[in-house]
Amino acid sequence: MHTVWKGAISFGLVHVPVKMFSATEDKDISMRYIHKECGSPLSYVRKCPVCDKEVEWEEIGKGYEYEKGKFVMFDKEELEQISGQADKNIVILDFVDLQEIDPIYFQKTYYLSPDQAGSNAYKLLMNAMKDTGKIGIAQISIRSKSSLAAIRVLDECLAVETMFYPDEIRPVSQVPNLPGQEEVKEKELTMAKMLIEQLSTPFDAAKYTDQYRERLLDLIQHKVAGEEIRIAPSQPQANVVDLMAALQASIEAVKPVVTDPGPDVKKRPARKAATTTTQQAVAGDAVSPTPIKKKRSTAKHKET
Repeated sequence: MHTVWKGAISFGLVHVPVKMFSATEDKDISMRYIHKECGSPLSYVRKCPVCDKEVEWEEIGKGYEYEKGKFVMFDKEELEQISGQADKNIVILDFVDLQEIDPIYFQKTYYLSPDQAGSNAYKLLMNAMKDTGKIGIAQISIRSKSSLAAIRVLDECLAVETMFYPDEIRPVSQVPNLPGQEEVKEKELTMAKMLIEQLSTPFDAAKYTDQYRERLLDLIQHKVAGEEIRIAPSQPQANVVDLMAALQASIEAVKPVVTDPGPDVKKRPARKAATTTTQQAVAGDAVSPTPIKKKRSTAKHKET
């Protein structure tokens, strides 16, 4: 892994030298802009419109436009000094419970490893956080970007989650067209809970894949091979008119398919019971929104 930052964690008078590594990687497929007329890739040129010439990186500075066409300039050292990047120190301000932080605050994850002779202090902090169930809240500056950070234990490793500041989170009140205080129909709510229970499962990250990336890579391979590709247009989804019918159809769709065990084996009545439960919910009977357990056929086949 490539080291993206070196510094130290401080809590109280304890100093923990650490190195930082990116915990995630961007696997987006990179595309170039191509001139359709000749097939050549386009290049980006840093050009000054006044001097009418290309500008090299060492000639470029940073500025803030406080009025139209008027800028105040900053050099690299000034920005590093005010951001706290120069001292390379992560000061833990508070220890809190992870459950108290809404996921909307989290940005990007980094791993931390002990640097130099910091293994003992690193393990001390990690074990103390595990035993207390707390995470540290600190401020950190990476590449001149200052942010909040949550320091937590992840698989015997200290990890840093950069966070947005509260004033960077847009309030929900700005979201247009949110529903008002209208009452939800009890029958529809019961059916929706049943559907959620049937679709509920323990989280397994390995089962989720980037289907767009997989399809794009497959398309690239076919195009490189010179094959003619035609993609069928996707069918437009129809608007849901009858919400109750859609809920019932969804529940029926996620029920397990019962295979035919043969003429000599009597079918189990599980599917009939499930259907009866669904019909009761539609009819308005009192039905507890408990999950309808999926049953597999355990029929025994005749021995040959």
